[in-house]
Amino acid sequence: MKNKTVVVGMSGGVDSSVAAALLKEQGYNVIGLFMNNWEEKDDNDCCTSVSDWEDVKRVCTTLNIPYYSVNFADEYMDRVFSYFLDEYSKGRTPNPDVLCNREIKFGPFKEFAKSLGADYIATGHYAKSEIVDGKVRLLKAKDLNKDQTYFLNQLSQDQLTNVLFPLGDMQKPDVRRLAEKYNLVTHDKKDSTGICFIGEKRFKQFLQNYLPAKKGKIMDLNGNIVGEHDGVMFYTLGQRRGLDLGGIKGGNGDRWFVIDKDVANNILYVSQGEDDKLFSVALDTDVFNWINKPEEKEFECYAKFRYRQPDQKVKVKVMDDGKLHIDFAEKQRAVTPGQFVVLYRDFGLDDRECLGGGIIDNVIF
Repeated sequence: MKNKTVVVGMSGGVDSSVAAALLKEQGYNVIGLFMNNWEEKDDNDCCTSVSDWEDVKRVCTTLNIPYYSVNFADEYMDRVFSYFLDEYSKGRTPNPDVLCNREIKFGPFKEFAKSLGADYIATGHYAKSEIVDGKVRLLKAKDLNKDQTYFLNQLSQDQLTNVLFPLGDMQKPDVRRLAEKYNLVTHDKKDSTGICFIGEKRFKQFLQNYLPAKKGKIMDLNGNIVGEHDGVMFYTLGQRRGLDLGGIKGGNGDRWFVIDKDVANNILYVSQGEDDKLFSVALDTDVFNWINKPEEKEFECYAKFRYRQPDQKVKVKVMDDGKLHIDFAEKQRAVTPGQFVVLYRDFGLDDRECLGGGIIDNVIF
């Protein structure tokens, strides 16, 4: 790939570091680009992106590649964080990391990369892509435990064009071994967890800085008051931790689970044990984003309703307004409005293709 330039999205983590190293080894002219999307300071009054930027500089120096930093904090606030707050204010559970990929990493980032002379952009995502009949096919990574196609479900054909995923055929342990081989400072760096701009902070404390919370009643399905919540927006369907209901008299000894949220009346509904009301049979989406759209109006495929979940068999009906009705082959637990449902189908002998995704709008029990 001599004379071809690729701009790699560098996060300061091991995955993007190895992606850059592999591309340089393959003969590309590699440029590292660090995105600063969030400017809030952490509990120690230190900008949370500072240490990541320092790691990016060390990695790029080791690899002897040029590097730059670009600030997309304003775009992130307008396009991603405002959506995040709006969804939580409605009592829904959003996934801002999905929107960050569509609105930032494969949007303004890609445009900025072009200004640096990029023929391609690359990321450390665990995913694969192929061009078949002139269309990009987004495929699951070889390491299914790390596959991140779920988070790429809102991308378009244009956004996926000229994008490289160097880690698509690799296992995570091998990535770390390569990082050590290349003497990269990130080889033993802990993987980031949690929502991108919150990380491992206390979620309630963070959200209360932006949305006022109001305490309210926790009720069982018989209408009995069993406790008090800190604000319905802090809870998600199926949640069992953090309810503080363990010592209630007259209970059956089972764990308590969140079953429903009444935002208008500020009531959190719970049940002891895996209540039938936690299991749904179908859902309706908002307008669906297709990466590749099947010709059929009705078809069978696989779906994920959250990231850490095995693929589930479903039957899809495409509505005239662009929304989907999806029936489940088996009842599904805690399918949550505001989250994304992502569709997959088998591709070739060994791969599975991500068709696209949509926000879950209505859950049917």
